[in-house]
Amino acid sequence: MLSVVRLLLIPLFLYLLLGPRADGLALAVLLASGATDWLDGKLARVLGQTSRLGALLDPLVDRLSVLSTLAAFVVRGIIPWWVAVVLVARDVLLAGTMLVYRRRGLPPPEVIYLGKAATFVIMIALPVLLASTGTSSVAAVASPLGYALLIWGTALYVWTGALYSYKAVLVARHVPRQDAVGRADG
Repeated sequence: MLSVVRLLLIPLFLYLLLGPRADGLALAVLLASGATDWLDGKLARVLGQTSRLGALLDPLVDRLSVLSTLAAFVVRGIIPWWVAVVLVARDVLLAGTMLVYRRRGLPPPEVIYLGKAATFVIMIALPVLLASTGTSSVAAVASPLGYALLIWGTALYVWTGALYSYKAVLVARHVPRQDAVGRADG
């Protein structure tokens, strides 16, 4: 249910940010979306409730939220286009490495804690950068803080992408594909 709410918040966020440029309201929606995402995961763990739909919908909504936020921030000039390209390219590259694991009958690699930290830093940077769009004293402080977080988070994101890619290369080199194993045995 919370994933559906988050999904519905995406077009509202985009409208507020790109239409009337109601940055304060857009920031509130962005923060509500993040809180709802956290609450969704927390409740699922505490209550031991998961569903097949939730398992599919949650990561889809996560990606849609990130992509739409990055695209809107580029359109508004809040972040440079190349930062969005780097962040999206890293995710596309890592999605491609999942084929290496799948072809070998292996689960995806263990999550690297530093990768979670990088994502967290970027998820903090985006609302801080949105808060920096005004002319208040808060905006004056938020701007350098937001860009510092974005730079640091992007660097960590790229670094962990390289680590995940390296792991996939090692698996590709040292673990035979399942269809190759089947032919060798047959």
